[in-house]
Amino acid sequence: MYTDPQKKFRPRPEVEVLAEIRRCAEQGLSPRRVFLADGDALVLSMRRLRNILGEIKTALPTVSRVSSYCLPSNLKNKSDEDLAELESLGLKIIYVGAESGDDEVLQKVDKGENHATTVDALQRAKAAGIKTSVMILNGLGGKALSRQHALASARLANETQPDYLATLVLTFYQGRERFEAGFDNAFEDLDTVGLCREMQTFVGALELESTIFRSDHVSNHMVLKGILGKDKARMLAQIEQSIEYFSNHPEFDHGHFGY
Repeated sequence: MYTDPQKKFRPRPEVEVLAEIRRCAEQGLSPRRVFLADGDALVLSMRRLRNILGEIKTALPTVSRVSSYCLPSNLKNKSDEDLAELESLGLKIIYVGAESGDDEVLQKVDKGENHATTVDALQRAKAAGIKTSVMILNGLGGKALSRQHALASARLANETQPDYLATLVLTFYQGRERFEAGFDNAFEDLDTVGLCREMQTFVGALELESTIFRSDHVSNHMVLKGILGKDKARMLAQIEQSIEYFSNHPEFDHGHFGY
């Protein structure tokens, strides 16, 4: 979101945030959920988070869930006691764009995280009672790294058992040049059948107990929804059907959808 040099990230002044919360209350709003937009709110200090969450509790008592994006590196700056306090103040779910569980892929896209840091953050959040939602990017490793990307991403999910898991398809919304530089300009994106086969490898390697899975973003070529693991066999059958369909109908192959 903030890789565009024209769009700089900075926390809003605390007084503005608190005033906006009070304004919602004065307007008679009674929301059940609040999202701390639009960047990673956990970059804020515990003092600021404590004040913001406390104001939401006081001014908007109908709110039962506060959520936020979260980079594992920012969670690392919070102690286990801090995380437990944030949960008690209303932070109930964090959205983590892991993108991949494979260190080579993460290094090439300059993610700033690795498999271990992401696993640690997700496990610590869950231990504090905060639900986790994880996003993986289908096709992020290209043809050369497709299999290891899928298997390592499945391993990350297996190790952390997120409450929610989703996949999006790699798109180049800032153009290919910046992205391909990390692959020494040798990146080959997957066609639709390749993306489906990568999903087949990914879902096939998942060993989840009760994770809500969604692959229904507009970028995805096939819609998959269910609970893993009870719906795993059905999803794999759907993927196999999609592979067969796109293999026999190349005219509907739309390729990749940005990074």
